[in-house]
Amino acid sequence: MKRHFLLLLLLLLSVLPAAAACAAQPQGALQPSVKFELFWEPATPQSYKITVDASGSARYESHTPVRPAQGRDSAPSEADDFELAFTISSGTREQIFQLAQELEYFNGDWDFRKHAVASTGKKTLTYSDARRNFHAAYDYSEDKAIQRITAIFQGISLTIEHGRKLQFLHRFDRLGLAAELSTMDDMEKNHDLYELQLIAPTLRKIAGDSKVLNMARQRAERLLAASETAGK
Repeated sequence: MKRHFLLLLLLLLSVLPAAAACAAQPQGALQPSVKFELFWEPATPQSYKITVDASGSARYESHTPVRPAQGRDSAPSEADDFELAFTISSGTREQIFQLAQELEYFNGDWDFRKHAVASTGKKTLTYSDARRNFHAAYDYSEDKAIQRITAIFQGISLTIEHGRKLQFLHRFDRLGLAAELSTMDDMEKNHDLYELQLIAPTLRKIAGDSKVLNMARQRAERLLAASETAGK
């Protein structure tokens, strides 16, 4: 009986350290993730962040505060906060994590300081997993990998924000859709948009709406076709 008690005690003592270690780990810390944040005061949205984890789960958050009225008769704008949870395509996810690895998981300094350059906003890249938590802040960088990963995240934001504008125009200003879709068509051809599949439902509604100008519908159909291969 005493022997059995001692064996049980030893077993408990061997399990407790492991349990304590697990309890000490923050929730979600074991899932590698990459986060991109941008703040640029004159832009719309003024700030946004995109978080992507290794499973493909992603989240987009943007914020534009109340802006002062421009002109005597202008009304001040309203604050605009937006959030979207989505699943990122496997191709884009793999690019992001491959670039993070090439950049030593952002454990370094890539900000350009040789001379003054026009600001395009403060950007921050963060990598987190069970062993690492690094971040790099920059406005502009000469590093090609930094430029590439920045373009990916900015392209995701552009797609989401233009998708939001399409929804607004489709509801309140159908005539404005042609110009917006023309701009998006040019951006897609220049590879400035990423994850077009996120706005496929909106494009599909516009393409199928007989009340929308035929030119706008055709552009929506072309973008919809491009969305079918986005991220692959």
